[in-house]
Amino acid sequence: MGGRNKQPLQVILGNGRSNHLTKDEIKKRQKHEEKMRGPTENIEIPTYLTAAQKKEFAEIAEKLVALQIFSELDVDSLARYLDSKHQYLQLVKDIRKIKPTETVEQENGKKITIANEDYPKLQRTKNTLFNECRSAAADLGLTITSRLKLVIPSPSPVEGKSEAQKRFGDRL
Repeated sequence: MGGRNKQPLQVILGNGRSNHLTKDEIKKRQKHEEKMRGPTENIEIPTYLTAAQKKEFAEIAEKLVALQIFSELDVDSLARYLDSKHQYLQLVKDIRKIKPTETVEQENGKKITIANEDYPKLQRTKNTLFNECRSAAADLGLTITSRLKLVIPSPSPVEGKSEAQKRFGDRL
């Protein structure tokens, strides 16, 4: 089904475009958005993270909970993001130690420069890890653009409306 992504009610109200929503629709959207957030009371840091990752997890989770875009349901996603991020950072450090070319001495004593065979493989792995991090960060709302694009699932259609309610909606 086409159309625009739904924006959170606070965004709509903040932009002053709420005149197309009735008071009843606003109340329904507020209740629905509250229900979709998920519980935040028992967020536990996964045990498989390292000490540094656990510390970062706690910091990021606290900020996302304050923004009301993180719940217990997102714990594994954040843990996977941190794991990919730390692997990426370690690989970047390792790549910096390796040169893209090597100088090799031939049998006749002449030195030539050839490409390092491992360098392109490491670069591809680095790009894969970067894409994993970027994708996970966008899913979690860790980038400004992803926070602005967060979509709230639409409520399921209510069945059992009369013909007049279907034609005229809440104007009856």
